Amino acid sequence: MLVLTRKLKEAIQIGDDIEITVLAIQGDQVKLGINAPKHVEIHRKEIYLAIQAENNAASHASKSSLERLNEQLKYLKGGKQE
Repeated sequence: MLVLTRKLKEAIQIGDDIEITVLAIQGDQVKLGINAPKHVEIHRKEIYLAIQAENNAASHASKSSLERLNEQLKYLKGGKQE
């Protein structure tokens, strides 16, 4: 892990297109400004981990759930099968 010390209004650069600036320091909180291209997703760590957990859970759908969903889609398309 790289550890850097920055003062108020100072920044760090990540690659060619991501810049992180210290905007404010209040007590034990630091406010950061992040300039990055729109295609770069930026999340707080706990949100990122929650998204990963949800994606993982969704990828483990049961076979019976998928079969029921498939039957419902067929029904909605007008091709109801018995």
